[in-house]
Amino acid sequence: MIVQRPSASRGRGPAAADWLDSRHSFSFGQYYDPHWMGFGALRVINEDRVAPGAGFAPHRHANMEILSYVLAGRLAHRDSSGAEGVIGPGELQWMSAGHGVEHSEYNASATEAVHFLQVWIQPDQVNATPAYAHRPASDAPGWQLLASPDGSAGSLAIRQDARLYRLATGPGEEAAFDLDPEQRYWLHVAAGEIVSGGEVLRTGDAVGLVDEEGALALAGGRGGGEVLLFELPGANAR
Repeated sequence: MIVQRPSASRGRGPAAADWLDSRHSFSFGQYYDPHWMGFGALRVINEDRVAPGAGFAPHRHANMEILSYVLAGRLAHRDSSGAEGVIGPGELQWMSAGHGVEHSEYNASATEAVHFLQVWIQPDQVNATPAYAHRPASDAPGWQLLASPDGSAGSLAIRQDARLYRLATGPGEEAAFDLDPEQRYWLHVAAGEIVSGGEVLRTGDAVGLVDEEGALALAGGRGGGEVLLFELPGANAR
């Protein structure tokens, strides 16, 4: 089964927040769509643009794996566990909310916007100790493993049997990923243009794959593109 989520069909963040321009792939906050409550363990993908000097004031979460991937600008993090850091383009931040943590996310620049993806994944354990880590950017070719349950290949070790891959392709450059029919997959175009199955996918477009197998073939469109691929527990996972 293949499900499509075009960029233009996503929900919008609150219009009153003039410091924030947000697009929601799944129901979040004031945006509610019973048909888009998540995709397996993947609960949130928000594409956020935050104005210079602005951000999300301290607020609390529990029992959620929260990933932030920066596309442009710099994002400053601080939480009640004592963790803090600033990440830039191509860097991935992980915060496991565990039994509860308060955190803030702010634009680290007073002059430039920050553009990032905020991702929530449901954990495979509850009420764990909160944790934080970040992964530096890499320009290595091919599929890059950014997050995994065991932290292999320099990835961030998250608390779910899920993996996050990144791929950047130049115009016409081809790549493939072997799909496991026991897993679910969510392909999100982070930037640019990607061709899959003869269809052009652009920034913000996404495709979900369930019970699919074989090679997922991709190619860079005009100007190339960047995708994030989430490998998630399958439909029969407990």
